[in-house]
Amino acid sequence: MPQVQTGVRHVLQRGDFRRLLGTRLLSQFGDGVFQAALAGTVLFNPQRAAEPLDIAAGFAVLLLPYSLVGPFAGVWLDRWSRRQVLLRANLVRAGLVAVVAALVLGGVEGATFYAAGLAVFSVNRFVLSALSAGLPHTTDEPSLVAANALSTTAGGVATVVGGAAAILALEATGAADPGYAAMALASAVPYLAASVVVSGFPRPYLGPDHMVAVHRSARETARDTVMGMVAGARHVAALPPAAAALLAIGLHRLCYGIFTLTTLLLYRNTFADGGGLFPGGILGLGQVVAAAAVGTLLAAVVTPPVVRAIGTRRWVPALLVFGAVAQVVLGLRFSTVAVVVVGVLLGFVAQGVKICVDSTLQETVEDDYRGRVFSVYDTLFNLTFVLALLIGALVLPESGISSLVPVVVAVGYLLAAVGFARLAR
Repeated sequence: MPQVQTGVRHVLQRGDFRRLLGTRLLSQFGDGVFQAALAGTVLFNPQRAAEPLDIAAGFAVLLLPYSLVGPFAGVWLDRWSRRQVLLRANLVRAGLVAVVAALVLGGVEGATFYAAGLAVFSVNRFVLSALSAGLPHTTDEPSLVAANALSTTAGGVATVVGGAAAILALEATGAADPGYAAMALASAVPYLAASVVVSGFPRPYLGPDHMVAVHRSARETARDTVMGMVAGARHVAALPPAAAALLAIGLHRLCYGIFTLTTLLLYRNTFADGGGLFPGGILGLGQVVAAAAVGTLLAAVVTPPVVRAIGTRRWVPALLVFGAVAQVVLGLRFSTVAVVVVGVLLGFVAQGVKICVDSTLQETVEDDYRGRVFSVYDTLFNLTFVLALLIGALVLPESGISSLVPVVVAVGYLLAAVGFARLAR
């Protein structure tokens, strides 16, 4: 009996997978540019100021309503052509980032600024959900782990590269409103390119398999949407592997959110913006992001063969225990070197867990439910992150240095490992 090919080389042989991957890379490169411009505007712009609660509130304003879009995105992605969603959503984002750029240039702050950012991230929810829901249409089932490892990792790296390019450009143009506005506007270019690439798919190619007429989805009411979300949640509840996967990612995001706020406070208020191999300020923060990208790449290489050898039921708890170890490392020494090292470790954990969760959901969830289930997943992904930021804002000092918080987060990772192992079993 011939051996089934499931490696990255086999996945890349399909032109449809390469086209979807190209759409993801361009789209997420634009995300990196836009996010760097937005983060710089809020955190490191000398014309603005931010405290822990301000940072957490900013994330909440952007992500909480953005998460509420998830249920609607899922129901619609089970009715609309996912190819059309990817094409039009990237065009819309290109227009919206131009609005954000104008607000930054004008020095606009507060609700108007956050509402514009919210609009961009809300559309982004459709893009990421459609990419995940459409992926199984571009690869065979035995190759899903490798396909997810490649696509999500490459997408994450594209985001980091986009952010790094934006940070370097900001150093040249100046970290003030005009520079941040120009960088926000520049993110429209890869969004437009992503629309061009995805237009090469036939309209029904990425699913869903059984589309409801467009006029039906146009009359979709809020109640219908909620009921569709409930149906997706019930579908997951009936599948222990899927339920365990969502539990793992939710608890991981709680832990990762607190680490994120800790890092932002350290680089804004504690680590001096100086030279050296491990600087502070926005350059140092970019270094942490790059370190996390290295961990992401390592996870993409290691996770597929490990999953084939021992399965997700053992690998996910091992990753979560690894996350606990990373927090202990941070608690022992708060320095730029330690944060960069922990960034690598947690980047590895985050991507390894995400690959396993994505693959588990794609393997166990029926296609007609997949859009709704991935919306449950995405909503949980963001809500737990925002909750972690709010908790961190209440318990962390402005310096970001706390000997107790990393210990508590390490315990959280261990509880996630135990919970996943028991539920999956």
